[in-house]
Amino acid sequence: MDGEDVIREVTSEWPLPPRLMFSSFHIEPEVPSELYITDTTFRDGQQAFNAYGVEDARELFRLLGELDNGSGRIIRSEFFLYTERDRAIVKAVRELNLEYPRVIGWGRARIEDVQLVKEAGLDEMVMLMSISDIHIKYKFNSTRDRVVSKYLAVAGYALKEGIRLRCSLEDITRADIGFALSFAEKLLRLSEKYGVEVTIKLPDTTGVGVPFPFAQLPYSIPKLVWVFRKVLGIPSDRLEFHGHGDYHMAVANAVSAWLYGAAINNATLLGIGERAGNVPIEALVIWYARIRGSFDGMNPRVISKIADFFRGLGYEVPRYQPIVGSNAFSTAAGIHVQAQLRNPITYLSMDPQIIGRSASIVIGPYSGRSAIYHWLVTHGFRADEDVVNRVYNRVVELYNNGLRRPLTDEELMRITSEVLSLNQ
Repeated sequence: MDGEDVIREVTSEWPLPPRLMFSSFHIEPEVPSELYITDTTFRDGQQAFNAYGVEDARELFRLLGELDNGSGRIIRSEFFLYTERDRAIVKAVRELNLEYPRVIGWGRARIEDVQLVKEAGLDEMVMLMSISDIHIKYKFNSTRDRVVSKYLAVAGYALKEGIRLRCSLEDITRADIGFALSFAEKLLRLSEKYGVEVTIKLPDTTGVGVPFPFAQLPYSIPKLVWVFRKVLGIPSDRLEFHGHGDYHMAVANAVSAWLYGAAINNATLLGIGERAGNVPIEALVIWYARIRGSFDGMNPRVISKIADFFRGLGYEVPRYQPIVGSNAFSTAAGIHVQAQLRNPITYLSMDPQIIGRSASIVIGPYSGRSAIYHWLVTHGFRADEDVVNRVYNRVVELYNNGLRRPLTDEELMRITSEVLSLNQ
């Protein structure tokens, strides 16, 4: 069976990745006056990782508050309320008495889920409202009319009880946008009727969205934000984007949502989430500064503490993950090392100390003598020409004999000690 036959066989039962289509309709960026981050580490993040103990969740929430640093940029954090442990976590984090992020509930469009929010003493919740025909058919075995009727009834109950809603239109990037707009308009009317705030949340549930304003709906995140703002008149601070990384576009899509008019981005610490993960909060913090030219009070140095805390929970932070990975600010290639030793900005566009990290030189098969010299000096060893050459030759020999990974500091210390002892 050749490749074409394999593709035909697979796609007879399962679709290929959705094809990107283009449109001549053009829109311009329109960055909101205020930008915010909301957290779903204790909802989407937790369900894709380990169940947090109460103390672990409390410490993570404290670190999240330390990252926000009273700025109000990381404005809300979503929590499950289904189990006794969930409710104990909510109680514990609320006892920290942090102004930000605000603790809000997360639930389905069910009366009992709204009641859980009330019983927890919360006045705001994310309400899940699947909107694509795929979800309506295969998740609920229902119809558009029936699910809309149910959503509106439960939303009305919550608003009547004074609970502010963040209506999460799940799978919006595979939905009929006309249908979604019609439904959102009904939600806005309910908000006006009860005088209680409604925010529209736009989840790219399967990560098929793209950050291109020239792509067609429903995939274009810029156009998606545009139509909800311009057609329904929803203000920027009532539009929230929730992205996933299935096609490596989570951060790009989130940034485009900000740039084209949604003031709020929903994310998780380290991007931990369902399947290929969510938008990482730390990426949004850095991108906030790239857009605004300032962190506006956030304390990005806490990012390294957060990564270390997750390592302590047993989470293996990918080595090459931007910002938090061990290799994110490391250089190994010899020609890069020489330039970086002259001025770090040659291969690092920002100071790693901003997030509590430092630049490092990794010794590998292509590091060269400059890197060896730098490593020796920074670790307190004599670094004359003879020592550098001998250590360098020992390193090259290791790779010629089959070593593949970078050398650890301990291994380099042993090699250096042996070289120095031979020189005595």
